[in-house]
Amino acid sequence: MTASALAAFAALLADETRARFCLALLDGRAWTAGELARHVRVAPSTASEHLGRLVAGGLLAEERQGRHRYVRLADARTAYLVEELAAHTEPGPPAAPASLRAAGARSAMARGRTCYDHLAGRLGIAITEAMTVRGLLLQESGFALTARGTEWFAALGLEPLRARGRRPVVRACLDWTERRPHLAGAAGAELCRYALDSGWCVRIGSERAVRVTAEGERALAELLGIAPEALR
Repeated sequence: MTASALAAFAALLADETRARFCLALLDGRAWTAGELARHVRVAPSTASEHLGRLVAGGLLAEERQGRHRYVRLADARTAYLVEELAAHTEPGPPAAPASLRAAGARSAMARGRTCYDHLAGRLGIAITEAMTVRGLLLQESGFALTARGTEWFAALGLEPLRARGRRPVVRACLDWTERRPHLAGAAGAELCRYALDSGWCVRIGSERAVRVTAEGERALAELLGIAPEALR
């Protein structure tokens, strides 16, 4: 990659509207152009222009269904890039929220959220640390799933090794609210999907926040020894 190509790529995120689009899309879902426009409070024509640049630059993938145009982050690698950059943008205390609603949304995001297709926030950290303590995950020199960890996933009916493809089985993703790594990769994605499908977690609000249900608290306490108080 040449310096000019790198500068052009970096310029895609050097705009607040485009950056906010990418942060919203970290929920792993496809959004319409209109939904993103309303989310960041810009005109539809403005949103369309910015989305065109992000699609052309390879950060977003576009799908059309009838009259609707959907966009999502191009892949897991793109999501990792956006989350990593976000983790380095607020080294100091965050600014005070503008309203009680904003404060509540920030608190919910910090407590638990999806990071593209895996769990993040205090929820993601709690799961990662509990897996490490139980010998399911190694963090000594990068993340690695142990034999016990593979058996643990298999007991849930999950097989991250088969889901691998070009994606690593496990990867550390720096959490932008907790400043510590949480579990990503194929294993993180399968665990997140399972948590949502089985009702351990439910999405709340219009962003990426998730809440652990009573059933989820019981399951995580039984399987990983996580105290329910740590998830609230």
